Amino acid sequence: MIRSIQESPLYPIVNPKSIAFFGASNTFMRMGSIMLSSMQALGYEGEIYPIHLTEKEVRGRKAYTSVMDLPEVPDLAIIVLPTEIVCQTMDDCGKKGIKHAIVVSGGFREAGPEGVEMQKKLEAIALKYGIRFLGPNCLGVANPHIKLNPTPIQAEGPPGFVGLASQSGSFITQMFDYLHRHGMGFSAALSVGNEANIDIVDCMEYLGACPNTKVITLYIEGIARGKKFIETAKAITARKPIVALYVGGSEAGKNAGRSHTGSLSGPNEIYDGMFRQCGIIRAQTLTELFDYALALGTLPRPLGNRIIIQTHSGGPGATAADACGRAGLALPPLSSETLEKLKPLIPKTASTANPVDMTFSKNPAEDYFNIPDILLQEKNADMLLAYFLSPGLFIERILKEMDVPAESIHAEMDKLITQYASTFFSLTKLHPDKPIIGFTYRSLQERMVRFLLDQGVPIYQDPERAARSIAAVLEYHKMQDGITEAS
Repeated sequence: MIRSIQESPLYPIVNPKSIAFFGASNTFMRMGSIMLSSMQALGYEGEIYPIHLTEKEVRGRKAYTSVMDLPEVPDLAIIVLPTEIVCQTMDDCGKKGIKHAIVVSGGFREAGPEGVEMQKKLEAIALKYGIRFLGPNCLGVANPHIKLNPTPIQAEGPPGFVGLASQSGSFITQMFDYLHRHGMGFSAALSVGNEANIDIVDCMEYLGACPNTKVITLYIEGIARGKKFIETAKAITARKPIVALYVGGSEAGKNAGRSHTGSLSGPNEIYDGMFRQCGIIRAQTLTELFDYALALGTLPRPLGNRIIIQTHSGGPGATAADACGRAGLALPPLSSETLEKLKPLIPKTASTANPVDMTFSKNPAEDYFNIPDILLQEKNADMLLAYFLSPGLFIERILKEMDVPAESIHAEMDKLITQYASTFFSLTKLHPDKPIIGFTYRSLQERMVRFLLDQGVPIYQDPERAARSIAAVLEYHKMQDGITEAS
């Protein structure tokens, strides 16, 4: 394991102060041009040196005919060129003294025998000059914390806490919007491609040492260095969670991975055992991968598996109870003390079984704090799952009936909803040892839900996803304890 993040060969690749860019031009629909455009759109503040044989200027920046003409030795070279000239370009970078590169170009090991030989030549050139590189056949990296995104799709949303190491480049560029909509963002995203020089183990080491990364996610088609993978993962999961999506266990997944990056995969059972051995949570879908990351990156460690469900409706409460039961969570009855505290706050139609179904709020402004506060004080429960039916629709109707001017309604709604959301959020500070999770059937972009997501309260679009994510948090801490005791 590396002792500090600066020791990682990925550090200059993820945190470059200057970049030589091969393959961008003034023809926008070229891959290199699109990638440079994304980098400029996010506002990368380092030096960018486009290299182009004929263009004097590329996307508003001075272009250079050769890498040898650059006024300095850049920290990083990004190569998006036809396969047949990549090796010569890497050799030129070596002569210039560049020590780190991203090779986006494909057509190497994944393309058959000729590609295999071409990749061996590329590896030999890198070895000759001491160059460490990602790829080939990858999309490189994204580091929103320094406004670096040389991938085809523009970054959306603020930087976050999710680190991703992926054997598919698509996921690091296509997930910006998805993560933002679900209350997350990348700390750093790394695409390894064919892993000719830097592999997924190196990426885990970097993300394990990265201070911006709270949880590591992995997309895996196959692992070459199995022993080193286990050793590295064990060292990381003792202090930081890892969630993995492995797709090579089925025949279809194995064939897709082989044609995609040339990865060697193995049976599901072997990977299941390996993940358990080193404390990695396995996700079965991409949705689960990031659902689990959201919970692991935001929730405190639960003291147990006992959960109270708070709802305004019987159906959502019943489905949440069923989901929690199937996920291995226990629903304890409320104590007599809790029931006594709730009496003056809830209508007679409410159910005080668990789920607690209030049917409606007698005093919404206060109930967004008082009722969940009482439930979180319950001595027989370890966490709260709350159903959110955004009050926006009702508030708008009430304001109209109160003859509030139409032009003022939006501002008044925003003010009231923010007040409710802030009140609910304060419970996370008042009960720091009890996880608070939400679910809703409405949009995650509605004002109240969006406010809570942005503050780090995990809210899911159905109770099944919430329950499975809570179970993943419990599983991680159980495995973490086992690893710590064994070490």
